[in-house]
Amino acid sequence: QAQATLGISPREREVLELLAGLSNKEIADKLHVSPHTVKTHVARLFEKLDARRRTEAILKARELGLLR
Repeated sequence: QAQATLGISPREREVLELLAGLSNKEIADKLHVSPHTVKTHVARLFEKLDARRRTEAILKARELGLLR
């Protein structure tokens, strides 16, 4: 529900789920994309979640039920 409301794409959701434990490079390797692509996804997630840093984005995502 929150994913659709915020306009978070399926790929952004994948990145969000990996954000808590991995670096951008590790996420890029896991998803077979460039680190720059991950950086773009992270920046868009920050905008959509109104967050300034990874920890804040993860906290807000948990509050919205996007993450466990």
